Amino acid sequence: MDLYCLPYDPNIPLVCMDEQPRQLVKETRRPLPAVPGSPHRVDYEYERNGTANIFMFVEPLAGWRHVSVRERKTSVDWAHEIRA
Repeated sequence: MDLYCLPYDPNIPLVCMDEQPRQLVKETRRPLPAVPGSPHRVDYEYERNGTANIFMFVEPLAGWRHVSVRERKTSVDWAHEIRA
């Protein structure tokens, strides 16, 4: 945590990395429109539509971030993201 308190130095970048797997879903039915006295209704049934992995890199002291989405997470995908 002490690193976040240091002043910004472009010669020593502080880059944070996070990754998050996500399940992609597709709605199977259209919501029913709202009527007076009742909000619109949504059926929560969905169809699985694959997965994705989100990689996020942030340099908080410089106000910089980069987000990348890949179809899957393999060690090769991770290595490409770290290299970039």
